[in-house]
Amino acid sequence: MKIAVLKESAPGERRVSATPETVKKFIGLGAEVAIEAGAGLTAAIADAEYAAAGATVGDRTGTLAGAGIVLGVQGPDPESLGGVAPGAWVVASLNPFGERARVDGYAAAGLEALAMEFMPRITRAQSMDILSSQSNLSGYKAVLDAANEYGRAFPMMMTAAGTVSAARVFVMGVGVAGLQAIATARRLGAQVSATDVRSATKEQIQSLGAKPIFVENVAGIEGEGSGGYAGEMSDAYKAAQAELVSTHIAKQDIVITTALIPGRPAPRLISAAQVASMKPGSVIVDLAVEQGGNVEGAVAGEIVEVGGVKIVGHKNVPSRLAADTSALFSRNLFNFLNAFWDKETGAPVLDEEIGDAVRLTRGGQVVNPRLLS
Repeated sequence: MKIAVLKESAPGERRVSATPETVKKFIGLGAEVAIEAGAGLTAAIADAEYAAAGATVGDRTGTLAGAGIVLGVQGPDPESLGGVAPGAWVVASLNPFGERARVDGYAAAGLEALAMEFMPRITRAQSMDILSSQSNLSGYKAVLDAANEYGRAFPMMMTAAGTVSAARVFVMGVGVAGLQAIATARRLGAQVSATDVRSATKEQIQSLGAKPIFVENVAGIEGEGSGGYAGEMSDAYKAAQAELVSTHIAKQDIVITTALIPGRPAPRLISAAQVASMKPGSVIVDLAVEQGGNVEGAVAGEIVEVGGVKIVGHKNVPSRLAADTSALFSRNLFNFLNAFWDKETGAPVLDEEIGDAVRLTRGGQVVNPRLLS
């Protein structure tokens, strides 16, 4: 089995889908690994490191020739995959809802597209979950980005000239990114509070030393969706939350929003009026900006200032820590393929539970139920 690792072509994408560590592991399974020249440079990996790990490094044509599996961070253009073996797998983050035409292109090309972001959130798939691994570092980076734009210190400081007050940080959405944001802000000495529609996250917030901010006694507080994601809130809950947040947010120096609902636009958490209630010099980091944004006025790829409040909308935050996020992403891919590797055939054979969840196309057709409903 030949595994091809491509240089990412999406604008601003700095990650790579394999590292010398995972190349060695794939070769240990009996696979042949080909790397497109320059694939790892933006993630601080030289071609020579791949060659030393046992990979063949060459141009795109040679890399793809006869490949049975193509690895990527973001899904490559189907038209750019000429020369691969019939029915080759494309294993990457494929953005199936946002890039449906590309998914149709994989089907038309006879490729089997496997979307890593559709990995089910079950115990045995935790080590394959790219959303968790990338969100973890996104939450960390969001706090650093906020600190960079804030212009003041995070911790309380007692000095001979007087006391510097601790920054007040409010995290909205306590998934993987939110939890890491809480932990990072706490490590930097901030006074941290957090909220989520899922009541089960209260204990998680408290365990990190932050203050939970929750609406009480209103239907919809559980907010549990499928697979551990947040679901839609009731109208009554939305109204009560907006009132609570409006009161709380006006006192905050930094707000970090992380709320996403798979397959839907990001929920609006902060209105323009709530932004206007914040003090000049405050900072909001919207980690959901590429899916429509949690914050009214946020612009993808820009830092905008509204009434003295900065709204940070960096695109592709994981790519801003490319070396570490590449290491985690590539391990997710290896863990996925390794779990199903058949030594007799020298290739992975997927089971129904995970295979049916991540498979988008097969036999020239789009087959995933989430895209057919």
